[in-house]
Amino acid sequence: MRGSGLNWQGLMEQLQQALPHCAVTEQSLAYFKYPKRTLSVNLPVRMDDGTVRMFRGYRTVHSTARGPSMGGVRYRAGVNSHECEVLSAITTLKAAVADVPLGGATGGVDVDPETLSAHELQGLTRRYTSELVELIGKQEDILAPDIGTNEQIMAWIYDAFAEDVGEASAGVVVGKPLMLGGTYRSKDARGRSAVVIAQRILDAQGLPLKNMTVAVYGHGSTGRRAAQTLAELGALVVAVSESDSATYASGGLDVAALAEHHATQGTLHGFAGGTDITPAEALELDVGLLVLSHDYGTINASNAHSVRARFLVEATNRAVLPEAERYLAGRGVQVIPDLIASIGGVIVNYLEWVQGASNFFWTEDEIVAAIDVRVNAALDDVLATQKDRNVPDLRTAAYVLALDRLNNAVVMRGVYP
Repeated sequence: MRGSGLNWQGLMEQLQQALPHCAVTEQSLAYFKYPKRTLSVNLPVRMDDGTVRMFRGYRTVHSTARGPSMGGVRYRAGVNSHECEVLSAITTLKAAVADVPLGGATGGVDVDPETLSAHELQGLTRRYTSELVELIGKQEDILAPDIGTNEQIMAWIYDAFAEDVGEASAGVVVGKPLMLGGTYRSKDARGRSAVVIAQRILDAQGLPLKNMTVAVYGHGSTGRRAAQTLAELGALVVAVSESDSATYASGGLDVAALAEHHATQGTLHGFAGGTDITPAEALELDVGLLVLSHDYGTINASNAHSVRARFLVEATNRAVLPEAERYLAGRGVQVIPDLIASIGGVIVNYLEWVQGASNFFWTEDEIVAAIDVRVNAALDDVLATQKDRNVPDLRTAAYVLALDRLNNAVVMRGVYP
């Protein structure tokens, strides 16, 4: 379901719509238009059969204007440097909207992790870390989980870095297991923030979330948390989908039972409490809310005309491509953008980084409260920007807010040398 339209030009065109509402200089805009650096590396890995296979890896640091860079590492077939550059820029914007002292980065390896054994995956991860070791660190560039990576891979990165530099540094990687300095709710924060933001926007328009029909596309940690939270708030989660399977129940799915079914069967198909449908059909359902938590480009030019949901929530970066969003806006469909809807991921990563730097760890209740406070504050700032600057939509308002904060940082720091 991923379109081919993830490109730098599309991002720049959307930013152009924000510029008339910003106080951005050409100098600071130039800093945004060009990533700080992009690195590509070849990664030789000894496979279980004794052969050596070469993989291609990447890491883009987009900006360090507001602090060290932070961003995901994705293991996905077809990952390339351009993808990393666009996603790193979006992470820079998101960190600025969240008002955390970080810039954006993204990296990855062109690999399908499902084709590797645990031993091969560990070897690939350690080699990737070793190639980056001189460029990453708690005050340089912090690595986080993304598509195809998890807390085990983050643990391997943490250990490989410690072995290479001779010193354990909890701050070099986030999304770690709790026993290695991770934080509570690191898997849940993005899905939770998507629901918190959506509920507030719906409430402001007099549309209660209770009994609203919802479809969730993507059943990873973000999608599961979003579905669970929506169900707890009284919404009817009528469909849940992945890229290869989906299930539907007009009266609402038992999302807890569905999660258990998926964990044991590895698919959403065959769930006793629903009817099998195709992923494409899940995107075409006539629902109040469609939560997109899979990957970029889920809604693109080829399928936007089939979308019948009233609201789309980008619980992952760039789930709705610009050409699709323009078409949907013309039909009165509102997109709740990634820069605020999925902001919980940036916030919880920031909190883990702070805990690692201070070696002081908060309780689970304190983490949840801190996430909610910052998520709501970010939405307050975006809504205030939209009103004060007379900005037409939430995405543009988020861009305006982020660019202003980046501009302030660049102007204050100046140009070196």
